[in-house]
Parts: sequence; structure tokens; C-alpha cells
Amino acid sequence: MALSRAVSPACHPQAVASHVVLASATNVTPLCSSVTRVSVASTSDGEKGFLRFGTHSLRGAGIAGSSRRQVICSAVAPAASTQEYAMYSPKMKELMAFLEKDLPHLFDEQGIDKSMYDEKVNFVDPITKYDNLNGYLFNIQMLRRLFGPIFELHNVKQTGPAEITTRWTMTMTFVLLPWRPQLIFTGTSVMTVNPETGKFNSHVDFWDSINNNDYFSIEGVQDVLRQLQIYKTPDLETPNYRVLKRTAVYEVRKYDQFLVAETPSDQVVGNNGFNEVAGYLFGKNTTGEKMKMTTPVFNQAAGNKSSLQFVLPLNSKLSTVPGPLSENVKLRAVEKSFAAAIKFNGQATEEVIREKESALRTALIKDGLQPEESYLLARYNDPGRTRPFMRRNEVIIWLQNFELGV
Repeated sequence: MALSRAVSPACHPQAVASHVVLASATNVTPLCSSVTRVSVASTSDGEKGFLRFGTHSLRGAGIAGSSRRQVICSAVAPAASTQEYAMYSPKMKELMAFLEKDLPHLFDEQGIDKSMYDEKVNFVDPITKYDNLNGYLFNIQMLRRLFGPIFELHNVKQTGPAEITTRWTMTMTFVLLPWRPQLIFTGTSVMTVNPETGKFNSHVDFWDSINNNDYFSIEGVQDVLRQLQIYKTPDLETPNYRVLKRTAVYEVRKYDQFLVAETPSDQVVGNNGFNEVAGYLFGKNTTGEKMKMTTPVFNQAAGNKSSLQFVLPLNSKLSTVPGPLSENVKLRAVEKSFAAAIKFNGQATEEVIREKESALRTALIKDGLQPEESYLLARYNDPGRTRPFMRRNEVIIWLQNFELGV
């Protein structure tokens, strides 16, 4: 067999400049995308022109100093059998539609349709690796039992011949730890199809939160451990949001609309106006209605102005909530959707807040996002009842024109 270098016309977003194409027979078409790993095909039991598929490390074959750096090459097969899986072919559209319906069942009672996966399917993520269907299914069930994952599929896109890339969010709760930490992973999965069987033979995950996605990634392990941080989030109503993307620094959220009672404040870390807004919730309003306490308490900084905000109960409507008795308290709807948040514990001092806001804004601009000038401090805990190391604090910046790609 000969190894040759070639530039792929269909590249994954995390592509490298080139990849290795394995050629061994005439009329052979490589179906590759130049991402970080390669599924190198090998001759199947001496049959000419038909190759076995699987993800392998690029060792030997004249490649000196090979490491875990790999590239995905979905298949090498006779040209006649690859046309069915060309870009935007009916067969690939059918497989994308299948994934859109099947993947949301990844961790529920129904589960995925295992008949659509080769027995020798290769699964690789930064900290896990299996090379057969039984291992693949075992990993799914293990995660389900330990973490009760919630899987959200955002989009599905063909990114190469016989290659489909999905974008997703997975939220997990580690039930074995008493504080039940929540772990969030977002990223993409590159799934390749075996043209001989029409089934998926490779599934490779890339996490947004780390740079080294090769197996076994120490950075990946560290990312998991960081999320085991002890945060105490009160069991109170809080604005609903979905995490669309989580990086090493921040997470991008999409918020549902919510209402706030707002009053001017002296500074972003101050509590000036707290009693007025709290009084509104606890009955100092036009009907005397006492509302449920919510979380977090927001402090907004916009230029040289600051305000303090309480979130109203989520079923509230501006047309029906009682009016405030204090002229300093205003009610309004927060209708912005996309925001970036950086989470931290401890004391939310002015110095810490400036540091977090600067780190968040710098990271957003570096990643090509458009942060607004104002920002929010979100404090979830009663400081009189929660130790500093257990407090959940966030700096939040609203985003303009955010789009989630694959």
C-alpha cells in the first residue's frame, strides 16, 4: 500500500491543512475530511478493492514520531459504491434525516437504532475510546446510569462525502456526589458511513471546551474535574435558558423572555435599592400580592449607570402583575436572547467582577462574537446563609447577531 498526501475538498471546521490518503488498488476513491483524526482503511482479508474501516493511530508506514494526532478518513471503497454517498446525495439526505430523529433518543428509554451502526464502529472522544458496537452501546448506558444526561441536538450537516457532522449540547448531573454537580459539554460529532454497508462505522467527538481533542486528552480530564466544583444553587425559580456552546472560558446561552423589577443602584456590587425591589415582591405593590422569591439578583452596569434587578415569577405578565408603590421601581421585560456567561464562586468584589468581565469580553472578541457594552452581575445565593466557596456568581454579557454553526 502507498501513502500519499492530499488536500481534501471537504473539510471539518477543525481541519488541518492536509491529510494522509491510503491507496491500495485501482478504481479506489478516498472519502476523507481533514479533521483531527483519521479512520484509516485497511485491506479486508486480502480482498482486492474492498477495505475495512476503523480509526487508527498513524504509526509506522514511514511516519516517524507519530502521536495520537489523527485525521478522519471515512472510507476507501470502489468508486461505484461511493456515488451513493456523495455530497448532497439522496442517500446522505436520508441518513441526515435519520440522525435528526434518532439522536434525541440517545439517553432515553427508546435509545438509538443500533441496526444503523457497523459491528466494528469506532467511537472516540477526548477521554473515551471503543472499537465495536457493544462498547459503543455500553458507554451510552454507563453515562445514562451515572449522569442522567440530557442531550440536545442543534443541527445536522453533511461535511464531506460519506460524512455527517452534528452539533449538540449534553448536560449531565453526577448523582454519586452529594452536591450533584452539573457537567455541560458542547461540541460536534463527525460520523462517517461505510459505503459497503450503508451504516455508520465511525463516531468522533470534539469538545468546544478544549484544544487537544485527541484520545487520551489530559486537558479533557481537567475539563471534567473543573466542572465538579461545589456550587450551591438555590431551589428557586430562575430564568430559563439553554446552553448552546461552552468553551474553556464561557458558555453561550439562549434565554427565554423574563420580567424584572428594577431600581437604580449606586454601583454594580452595591445593594442600594435592594429593600425597595424586595419590598415590591413581598407585598408593597398595588394589590398587596406576595410573590415567590426568585434567583439570581442582577446588578446591571451600563456606562456610568447601575441598576439592581429582581426576577419576577416566571408565569408573570406585564399586563397582569401588580404595579409598584415606589416610583423608583420599574417593571420591564428582558427580551434579549443570546448571552455569554462566566461563572465563579467566592466573594463578588468589585475587583473580581472587573477581572471576570474583562476576561469574558476579551475571550468573546477573540472568538469573533459581538458583546454589548453593558454587563450583568448575577448572584444566586443569600450571602448571609451561604459560605463564599459555595456561592454561584456570574458575569453575563448580552450578544449581538449570534449564530450557532456546526
